Amino acid sequence: MEKVVELSGVQKSFGKVRALKDVSFTVNAGEVVGFIGPNGAGKSTTIRTLLGIIKRDSGNATIFNMDVWKQSLDIHKRISYVPGDVSLWGNLTGGEIIDLFIKLHGNGNKAKRDNLIKRFELDPRKKAKSYSKGNRQKVGLIAALSVESDLYIFDEPTSGLDPLMEAVFQEEVARIKQAGKAILLSSHILSEVERLADKVVIIRNGEIVEIGTLDALRHLTRTTITIETEGDVAVMADLDGVHDFNQTDHHAIFSVDNAFINSILLVATKLGVRRFEAVPPTLEDLFMRHYEG
Repeated sequence: MEKVVELSGVQKSFGKVRALKDVSFTVNAGEVVGFIGPNGAGKSTTIRTLLGIIKRDSGNATIFNMDVWKQSLDIHKRISYVPGDVSLWGNLTGGEIIDLFIKLHGNGNKAKRDNLIKRFELDPRKKAKSYSKGNRQKVGLIAALSVESDLYIFDEPTSGLDPLMEAVFQEEVARIKQAGKAILLSSHILSEVERLADKVVIIRNGEIVEIGTLDALRHLTRTTITIETEGDVAVMADLDGVHDFNQTDHHAIFSVDNAFINSILLVATKLGVRRFEAVPPTLEDLFMRHYEG
């Protein structure tokens, strides 16, 4: 796959504070990469480094095989970026601002702009100073999605949007992914990342702690089992890999390390299974694995 974004060993310090420590990951064409971590983990610093807003101390960072600091102007011609809190010119209308952003980018589509304004239910005639946070986000999203870019960088893009508008955004992400574009999505809404991302990058204290597809990362945490049997289900409580076992009569709920699922199934079949459900770990489970405590 064509590498659109590539970071290798990127480090950045602000005084004595090391904001980024050996950050390395890639974003390929036609791929959505979910970039997650709490406030202060280094997400925004990484994104600002990619945008050429701040200069890295060491390591390599390229977009379209161009250096993000030295060739930022050429890179910006081919990317769209939406921050988590869009700042607008208060005395301009939403429509005027969208048109200005499109003109600055130089690769806009008027029909697409009009369709997005309708889908996001934005009144483009109102002045920006009257907009709520959600409507300011809509202006940024409409402008970014109205132009043809090869890379889309979204930093908390749906902040302030209601669930219906989040759904519109997700549909647009699916569309640009299908068109072979690369997307870096930083979000606190883990369900959104789980729904959209092909690959997840988890950052903690400036370091990448996990990276891979959701399926590849699921082995890092436990599957939740719900089972009802004809025989005494209590015998499963002492099996290897079983945790947090709770039983009510012939019904039990417990978690199990994925390496032991096969042995759990072998025992279950001997008990006469009436009901069996296995729920794989969610992205939230993976996230909390690194942050709780």
